[in-house]
Amino acid sequence: MGLADADVAAALLGLAEPHGSFVAVKSLATGRYVYASPGLDDLFERTESSIVGSLDTDLMRSDEVQAMRRVEQAAMAQRSVVVSEHRLELAGRRREFSVTRAALGSEFVMALWAERTEERHRESHLQRALAQIEQQQKAIEQLRRELQAGSGRDDVSGLYLRAQFDDQLLREIDLSTREHREFALVLIALDPLPAAAQSLGAEAQQRLLEGLGRMLRANTRAMDAACRVGEHHFAVLLSGVGLATAHARMEQLRKQCTAQIVVLNGHDLGLSLSMGVASFPHTASKQDELLHASEAAVHEAQRRGGNQVVLASIPFGT
Repeated sequence: MGLADADVAAALLGLAEPHGSFVAVKSLATGRYVYASPGLDDLFERTESSIVGSLDTDLMRSDEVQAMRRVEQAAMAQRSVVVSEHRLELAGRRREFSVTRAALGSEFVMALWAERTEERHRESHLQRALAQIEQQQKAIEQLRRELQAGSGRDDVSGLYLRAQFDDQLLREIDLSTREHREFALVLIALDPLPAAAQSLGAEAQQRLLEGLGRMLRANTRAMDAACRVGEHHFAVLLSGVGLATAHARMEQLRKQCTAQIVVLNGHDLGLSLSMGVASFPHTASKQDELLHASEAAVHEAQRRGGNQVVLASIPFGT
């Protein structure tokens, strides 16, 4: 391949420069640049002359040159596109770049430079913030466990257990029957972990259970009851609340949970819930039927892909 072909290819890729990327073409025979976008001249502080004709040793430290050379050799040997990350000391400041290389025949290698310095700084700040949140959440959960030790609550979520829920449900049915009023039953299921977090295993599930426990404790009234009724299932009794109001409250809770940051090992796990809302006596007037209706609604929410609230169907008698 001749130099004219390299010029054509470089000119085409030079269109990338307005988007913050720069193109260079280097001769493998001489090690000198035969083409460089104007942005690379600014990058290497060549204000009076271009880097064309320069060697990497004219522009970088020896360790940086060696790293560049290794990747160029890999691109030529593999005859495929190779992407690498490089850190360069330029004007006393460390800057980070993603460089995409491809062979141009057997004589030239082309490189597309994209600066990632600010992006990496943002990522670093985010990781530090997530680490701080994770430490705070661990401290909160440890303090909560110490305060509620021996209280009969679930150790992970801090909520009442299934036995207390069954008792509270019977009392709520009795009270609502005598006073001719409504109440709502909400069943909640944790949605599966996103693929990126599945490798974190049981500890990730525990963090999500702790996070959901915090959200339910903060978003239920004293007259309500929030309980853990299964490994990944929760129930909320909303006293004196009808179906429409219960749906609105649970939709608000779902959105808050989606926005909640639950961190493990620097990863935001994402708190996603499926909810089924039933009411007494409109959905059902018996305990078993009410539970079955809310369970069916949860299953429907999961069938639709999760992260949503579904109302139980209301039967119409003849």
